[in-house]
Amino acid sequence: MNETTWLERTSCVLAALVALAAAPAEPRSLGESSAPASKTPPGLLAAVAFDQNLGAQVPLDLTFRDETGQTVRLSQYFGGEKPVILTLGYYECPMLCTLELNALARSLKPLTFDVGKQFEVVTVSIDPREAPSLAAAKKRGYLERYGRPGAENGWHFLTGDEPEIKRLADTVGFRYVYDPKSGQFAHAAGIMVLTPQGKLARYFYGLDYPARDLRFALMEASARRIGSPIDQLLLYCFHYDPTTGKYNFMIMAALRILGVATMMSLGTFMFVMFRRDRRLARDALAGDSGS
Repeated sequence: MNETTWLERTSCVLAALVALAAAPAEPRSLGESSAPASKTPPGLLAAVAFDQNLGAQVPLDLTFRDETGQTVRLSQYFGGEKPVILTLGYYECPMLCTLELNALARSLKPLTFDVGKQFEVVTVSIDPREAPSLAAAKKRGYLERYGRPGAENGWHFLTGDEPEIKRLADTVGFRYVYDPKSGQFAHAAGIMVLTPQGKLARYFYGLDYPARDLRFALMEASARRIGSPIDQLLLYCFHYDPTTGKYNFMIMAALRILGVATMMSLGTFMFVMFRRDRRLARDALAGDSGS
């Protein structure tokens, strides 16, 4: 682990601890008044989570505003043959959301697939107070960081109203809490990969999204319409672990299969040899009796 990655992960932990300490004990809507903070955070810890709703259909009728201020439907980014990477956060997040988008941009660069050509990226702000101008500024920064032509047509930065944001977050299992004292949100870190039809296919937690795992997830979400035959062959060597959000090499499964096959072969060989020895012994006894 290099120094930059270590600093980012350490900062992430500190940011999460600060958010948890500052947030109220029970989740409230943006307009509600603040109650005295509880000294124990079990209610908050239960409210802030990232659940896996694999297979759930994202409501494509939701409307947001894109970075130009135009009203858009979520369905505009689905319905074709391209899978979609979805991220939730907010643009004025002091630390965690920026680290998350930095990690995503870093993971996208080694991919042979291009944003806007083989897949889409949709970033949605969970803060209804944020304006399209903030989304536009974020988009400029990450397009420059990504550095590939055509990505402006495939990476979308959206803002919206609280009902739509909440409905989307509830569908994907992204549970967050707003703290009116600090004006910040306590939330988890992670990204999602959706099918072209808008169904949740894969979750990646934390701030580390290996390019290999993203490639596999995009291929699976798109029913293997993208990727080379080598990529598709590699998919048989890895399996997705939903508890970690990672693809792991199936070496143990392969060893178990080989072990079972070896035992079956050995058992068959011993059975055949025993039968042959018994037959030979029986023939020898019959010969001795006849003489």
